[in-house]
Amino acid sequence: MVKQERAARTRRALVRAAAEVFARDGFVLASLTSISKMAGVSNGALHFHFASKQALARAVEEEAAAVLRAIGASARAGGSRPLQRLIDATHALMERLERDVVVRAGFELGSGPPRRDGSVDLRGQWQGWVEEVLKDAERDGILAPGVSAADASVTVVAATVGFEQLGAEDPAWTSARTLVQFWDLLLPRLAAAEILGGLQAGGTTPAAASRQE
Repeated sequence: MVKQERAARTRRALVRAAAEVFARDGFVLASLTSISKMAGVSNGALHFHFASKQALARAVEEEAAAVLRAIGASARAGGSRPLQRLIDATHALMERLERDVVVRAGFELGSGPPRRDGSVDLRGQWQGWVEEVLKDAERDGILAPGVSAADASVTVVAATVGFEQLGAEDPAWTSARTLVQFWDLLLPRLAAAEILGGLQAGGTTPAAASRQE
């Protein structure tokens, strides 16, 4: 049991160190030596857990994908209307991009050169979730007249993925202020008039509120 716990800790340290190095240097320039040094383990220990740099990148992406799924599940569990769920999820995603290097690196790895082992399409997963929620809103009849779920999805995905990419260089792009401004501009065009007043551009979760303090 002690050995298993130690192995699990080492693996977690390697994944986080890999995320740090990938975010700093990019996948191509990142070296296994830099990753093992940052994790505080030997190269031998690294190779015991991961056969290659590609395997480490995959592990970072898979951990980021798990966070993304949890964000979507949490938003749905909140019980709010689809558009508020979408707003809350965007705040949760930007908050994780700000503070969690694994999530940030996971997304950034997807924009790099193709890898032999393939990559986890985090942006595609996010797009699929956004499309699903907006289809729910369309079925509920709470989108503004003339607005389709497909068109709204393009706008929301393009904006949030843009914030994610720009935020890698300037954290202001993933800030609560930027996201609130985006929703303040979009919601009057997106939401039916009868529900517009009940939507909160700043989100309804404690985490979203804390980002605006």
